[in-house]
This record gives sequence, C-alpha cells and structure tokens, in this order.
Amino acid sequence: MTRPIGEGRASIACREIVTTIRGWIRRMVSPARKVKIVKKRTKSFVRVQSDRFKRVSESWRCPRGIDSRTRRRFKGTRPHPKIGYGSNKNTRFLLPDGFRKFTVHNVKDLESLVMLNRTYAAEIAQNIGAKKRVELVERAKQLSIKVVNADARVRAVEN
Repeated sequence: MTRPIGEGRASIACREIVTTIRGWIRRMVSPARKVKIVKKRTKSFVRVQSDRFKRVSESWRCPRGIDSRTRRRFKGTRPHPKIGYGSNKNTRFLLPDGFRKFTVHNVKDLESLVMLNRTYAAEIAQNIGAKKRVELVERAKQLSIKVVNADARVRAVEN
C-alpha cells in the first residue's frame, strides 16, 4: 500500500502539534477591546547642560536659575515636561497587548480578577518565591487570567 506524499508519521505528528497549538491560541485570554495607543512624546526629557558636563546626569531636573533661558522658556531651548504631553485617559497605563497591570501577592488577589480577566492582567510581585509563583500561575490558568511575568523564576526542569 502506498501512502500519498506528506502522509508519513512525521507529518501526522506535526499536524497534531499544530492543532493543539491552534486550540491553545483560541483559549488564550484576549483583551475586551483593543485600543490603539498614541503617545504624544516617546523621548525622555533631558536635563539642562547634561551634554556639557559629565557630572550632570541626563535625568530630568527642573531648571531653577534666576537667569536660566530654559526656565524662562526661550525659543530654541529644550522642551519642559508639562500637562499637554499626557496620554489619553482611555489608554493611560495600558500595556501594548491591551491589558492593564495588577500586582498579585497571593491567590486571593488573583481571584479578585476573575470578573475583570479581559481588562486586567496579573503581574506577580517581585518578592514572591518560586514555589508560590508556580501555584499562582496554575491558578491563573484555571481562572483564565493572563499573567504578565509567568515564566519568571521558574526552572524548566524540576529537580
């Protein structure tokens, strides 16, 4: 009996993997609504004279000098951070995938996200150990809650 081309064991196994992956993608949590995030400014504001002196770092400090051209906002000086650069209220604090972050410390915190699993994604707090992380990730999978840092501090092979 001859098999059609591409019907070997390898291709059947490959097809099974693809269907399971497709099924997994369908079950993954997606945000309730995807809104395009528009940033008015993505560059950081640079401190005055940080390019002149090595001792002056680039991190923003408000200029305070009495004769400072930047403080008086003369033409051609560096831009100041001001309220007009703020993000849209609807997209503020949104992650690129459309979720908002919620820091989780225990299972009770995780279960408070059950009704909001299409709006908020859980982020496991940085002071949670590996054992608790595994429990939290498993429980999140049961409740279909997205975990932003699910693979942090988790070993691939358990001892």
